[in-house]
Amino acid sequence: MSLPMRINFDEKDYTYIIITKGITKETSAIQINLDGMEYQLVCNAKGDWDVVDSTIKDHPELLRAIGRNIKLRYRL
Repeated sequence: MSLPMRINFDEKDYTYIIITKGITKETSAIQINLDGMEYQLVCNAKGDWDVVDSTIKDHPELLRAIGRNIKLRYRL
């Protein structure tokens, strides 16, 4: 299992774990674990990472921020 990564969003700290191994520039989907829930982030045509099948309850803005964080961390 990967090391936990942290992000501060709306003045709250969140910890998530990247489940996908071997992330490269060709990676088009990333699995993460946030608060015990697994989410799949998918790269769209603009190069942004969006969540598959998210609801308002899943905090889509937080998940997009995590996608941006991963994009910067792995230089995607």
